Amino acid sequence: MQPIVHPVVGYVCYAAYVRLDRGEAPASAPAMVAALGATVPDLIDKPPWLLGAVDVGRTVGHSLLFAIPAVVAVWLLARRRGHDRLGVAFAIGYCSHVATDVPWHVLAGDYRELGFLLWPITPMPPYTGTKVLGTLAGVEVTTLWLEAIVLVAGVALWWRDGRPGLESIRRAVQG
Repeated sequence: MQPIVHPVVGYVCYAAYVRLDRGEAPASAPAMVAALGATVPDLIDKPPWLLGAVDVGRTVGHSLLFAIPAVVAVWLLARRRGHDRLGVAFAIGYCSHVATDVPWHVLAGDYRELGFLLWPITPMPPYTGTKVLGTLAGVEVTTLWLEAIVLVAGVALWWRDGRPGLESIRRAVQG
C-alpha cells in the first residue's frame, strides 16, 4: 500500500472502532494518534531503504516480531498514564498498516513478499510494486485503483466526522 494511504486507513479503522464502541465520531487526539500510528512502520523502514542501507523498504517496522512488542509497550505506557484511548488508537493505527500491506500480495499470489511479516527470520525479497488484480471492460485494474478509492472514501469519512485533528494542527502551526 502506498504510504499516503496508510494514515487514512488508520483513521478509518479507528473511526469504525469508536462508532462500534461508543456510537460517535472519534475525538481529535486519538484520531491523530491512529493516523500517526499507521505511519510508524514506514517512518522506521523507508529512510534506511532510501539511503541504501537496506535492500527493501519493509524490515523492522513491518515485522510482527517488532510490531507486536512495540504496540503493547505503547499501549501499556498510555494506559499507565491514563490515556487508554490514545494507546488503543496507536495500536489500531499501527496494526492497520501491517494488516493492509498483506492483501495485495495475497490477491496477486506474491506470497514470497509476505516475508516482511517475520523479518529477519524470513527473507524479504524486493517489492515488485503495483499489483495487477485483473481487467474490467478492457482496463487493467491495479492495486493503485483500489488504494485511490480507499483514500478518497477515507478522506470523505474524515470530512464527514468534522475533520478531527485539523484544528489542533492549525493551532500548532500558527503557534
